[in-house]
Amino acid sequence: MLEFEEPIRNLEDKIEELRNIGSDGQVNIVEEINVLQKKCNKLIKDIYSNLTPWQITQIARHPNRPYTLDYIKKIFKNFHELHGDRAYADDNAIVSGIAQFNETSVAIIGHEKGRGTNEKIARNFGMARPEGFRKALRVMKLAERFNMPIVTFIDTPGAYPGIDAEERGQSEAIANNLLEMSNLSVPILSYVIGEGGSGGALAIGVCDHLSMLEYSVYSVISPEGCASILWKSPENAHLAAEAMCITAENLQKLKLIDELISEPLGGAHRNIAPVSEAISSSISKNIEIYSNIDAKILIKNRKDKLSSVGYYQD
Repeated sequence: MLEFEEPIRNLEDKIEELRNIGSDGQVNIVEEINVLQKKCNKLIKDIYSNLTPWQITQIARHPNRPYTLDYIKKIFKNFHELHGDRAYADDNAIVSGIAQFNETSVAIIGHEKGRGTNEKIARNFGMARPEGFRKALRVMKLAERFNMPIVTFIDTPGAYPGIDAEERGQSEAIANNLLEMSNLSVPILSYVIGEGGSGGALAIGVCDHLSMLEYSVYSVISPEGCASILWKSPENAHLAAEAMCITAENLQKLKLIDELISEPLGGAHRNIAPVSEAISSSISKNIEIYSNIDAKILIKNRKDKLSSVGYYQD
C-alpha cells in the first residue's frame, strides 16, 4: 500500500479480520462486512478521484502493477519471445517477440521490471542497455519484413545510465531507434502502462497511436531528477511532478497522446481484467484503422505528428 492508501488498508484489514472470525464459528457478520465494504469502496473512489500528479507517479511505480508480460498473457496468444541483438547480448529489461492477436500476427516489444528481488536485478528494474534497444529494433525490422503491426508497452524509469551502457553507445542506440521507427512501413501502437521515463521510453515510443493508462506517467525526466536540477533536492519531486504535466489527463489535454485508457477503481494493480480488455479493444480498433493506410501516407502522417509536437502560440 502507498502512504495515501493507508486509510484503505485499515478498512480492508478490518474486513479481512471479520471474515476470519466468521469462518471460525457460526457468527453471522455478513451484514457488517457488507457495510464496511461499501465504505471501503467509497473511500477508494474519493481518494482516487482527487489524486495529485505525484500520487499518480507513485501508482505508476506500484510494485504490484501489471507489467508487459502480464498483459501479453491476457491479450495475446502463442507468444514466442525472441532474444538478443545479434551484436552483443540479450537484455532482459526488454521483452520482444511474435504473437497472435485475434487472427493477426503482431510483433510485441515492452519493458519488463520483474517481480521479486532476483528478477528485478536480472531485468535491471526495466532500465534497458543499448543491446535492449537494438534487440527491439531487430524485432521491429522483422515485423516490417513480414508486414506485421507492432505493439509496444512502455514502462521504465529510463534507459540505464551506467558506464558500461555508455561505452556501448546508449545514446546512439536510442537515437537510431527514433530514426528507424519513424520510417517503418507498418502500423506502430504504443501503450504507456506505468512509468514512461526519458529516452528509455522514447526508444520504443515513436508510433502512429500513443495511449496511456489512466494512472501512468510520461516524461522527459523523472520528478526526482527534475527536482534535483531545479530545486537542488529530490525532496521536491511532488512540485516537479505538478509542474511537468506528466499525467495522462494533462498530456491528453495538451494533445500529446491520442488516447487515455481508464483503469478500475483503485488502479490496474487491483484488477487487471478490465484494463486488459480495454487495451485489447484499442489494439483491435487501431490495427484496423492503420493497416488500411498506404505505407507512404502512414510514414508521412507519423513524421508530421512528431514534427507538430512543441509548437505553441503566445
